[in-house]
Amino acid sequence: MEAKLLMGNEAVAEGALAGGVNFFAGYPITPSNEIGEIMSRRLPGAGGKFIQMEDEIASMGCIIGASISGCKTMTATSGPGFSLMQENLGFAAMTEVPCVVVNVMRGGPSTGMPTLPSQGDIQQARWGTHGDHPIIALCPSTVREVFDLTITSLNFAEQYRTPVVLLMDEVIGHLREKVVLPQVESIEIANRTQPTCPPEWYRPFEDNKSGVPLMASFGDGYRYHITGLTHDEMGFPTTKKDEVTALNHRLHRKIRQAFEDIMLYETFLMEDATAVIVAYGCVMRSAKSAALELRQQGKKVGLIKLTTLWPFPRIALENMPEQVQEIFVPEMNMGQIYREVTRVNQGKLRVRKITKVDGELITPDEIIRGIKREGADSAKRY
Repeated sequence: MEAKLLMGNEAVAEGALAGGVNFFAGYPITPSNEIGEIMSRRLPGAGGKFIQMEDEIASMGCIIGASISGCKTMTATSGPGFSLMQENLGFAAMTEVPCVVVNVMRGGPSTGMPTLPSQGDIQQARWGTHGDHPIIALCPSTVREVFDLTITSLNFAEQYRTPVVLLMDEVIGHLREKVVLPQVESIEIANRTQPTCPPEWYRPFEDNKSGVPLMASFGDGYRYHITGLTHDEMGFPTTKKDEVTALNHRLHRKIRQAFEDIMLYETFLMEDATAVIVAYGCVMRSAKSAALELRQQGKKVGLIKLTTLWPFPRIALENMPEQVQEIFVPEMNMGQIYREVTRVNQGKLRVRKITKVDGELITPDEIIRGIKREGADSAKRY
């Protein structure tokens, strides 16, 4: 194994190549540009295709089309581009086309702060498209994790026939760390399951135990219809109540049945914790330092690191030790995961947010001050 000094965006490209991406379409946007630049240089040499499109709408449509033809596909963008991709993201969810979208988050709304970090796209990743469908979104906290989660995103997309969003904040995208990458042969790669039946027997959206239909590639002799309209098992538009209901329920069931595999999180110093910090992305790094500092001061603070953001890993909060009394959620937005933690907590514990939206990383000291301030306020109230 070889140690490398890698930037987060470079680790995305390394993970994409190791994970089998053979088609990348994108449009330049800060702060994700390095991903496209590296893929444009290296993908053709690896037998793949790179295309710069005229905008993010076309980029998303392009990777969907390439995926339907059998390619393993990816694009990368940031806030404004992610907004433009939403309609086609919904199309990919409805038509069950595997693909990965990397969103290196920057400050917003609108053009916002192109070169500064944010975690403002969390809820957009879940609810950005219209309609009711599940989504998978992962969020790395280290450069090595960027590499690993890029591969995991590709695997999830292929396993569950769904678009997957890799949410990175600008800090992680441009952070450089020493990384030891695994041997390529040791990496687990998942690919979509293709039909082996005669073409005339193939039902492209047929239900099965997993809820994930077999996926034939266009050009392999399996001719079938794809539409963003609600459709039957053959892919043709329908408004029949039983067929529409079955489709929508299956789209959710295929993800719900896999919650145990998809919901990724880690715990730190939780055994005796009376207060817990819930954090993700670059803020997790500050949160871990804050927890260690507070431990030295005699305060029993633990940490839950969210790796999967959607579907929200509620099990991480439901299985907390009984002695936990309060939860703190630091994030670089106005409280987007805080709202989700509050929803899952259902009023059982005190939940407090520590937010920052000025384009700078929340520091360990700011988290510590936020926790101590809430503790002092609580003592006054009670």
